[in-house]
Amino acid sequence: MDVSILLEYGWVLLLLIGLEGLLAADNALVLAIMVKHLPDEERRKALFYGLAGAFVFRFGSLFIISFLVDVWQVQAIGALYLLFIAINHIARKLYFKNKGEQKEGVEKKKAGFWGTVFKVELADIAFAVDSILAAVALAMTLPNTNLPPIGGMDGGKFLVIFAGGLIGLIIMRFAANFFVKLLHSKPGLEIAAFAIVGWVGVKLAVLTLGHKDVGVISYDFAHSTEWKLIFYTVLIGIALAGWFLTKEKNSALPEEDLPL
Repeated sequence: MDVSILLEYGWVLLLLIGLEGLLAADNALVLAIMVKHLPDEERRKALFYGLAGAFVFRFGSLFIISFLVDVWQVQAIGALYLLFIAINHIARKLYFKNKGEQKEGVEKKKAGFWGTVFKVELADIAFAVDSILAAVALAMTLPNTNLPPIGGMDGGKFLVIFAGGLIGLIIMRFAANFFVKLLHSKPGLEIAAFAIVGWVGVKLAVLTLGHKDVGVISYDFAHSTEWKLIFYTVLIGIALAGWFLTKEKNSALPEEDLPL
């Protein structure tokens, strides 16, 4: 395989790992709050069952979407969904801070073990949809490889998306505490992560508008080096803004709010 292609794939994989890490930290904190009322042993089992289900769902849905990835209607729905979750999350974070307190009040009605597992499973599926769509949008403009296709997608693209998702699950289970503490000390990174998700949604929208069956913008531009440079420059700018424009917090995160 050409060295330039390997470098491009490696760059996208690093981006996926970084984005998955930040999103997984936010997701892991939500899951930790959902299961914290259970005894220690049941808490670990609930998280394990939830993550096992998320793995199966991610692989299955990625295999299905590999057949649909070039359908412009699917691309359009994915773009709108990513833009919606980004705008919705940022708006709630900035303007509706009291939502967290209201949700906490609802959680006081504690579910049993299997009820909690079911809730964790649903949450994991919702998180997986976000991650898969973002990963697909990032990988779609990568050059094809000489690897055999998996499902309906080039083997290289499939593997880089799958690797990003798998690493996200590993981070959620084993490295989440580090990322949760990082988000707590640099809260702007959470907004930056969802701003990046929204920007990835814009990327998917450009691919949709440049689709040969749509033709609103040039297909060549949607797959051009110039657009890739614009996209990655803005993406890095968002990440740097999230890091440097955030006042660092020194207060410790309560132990009960940390994932296991």
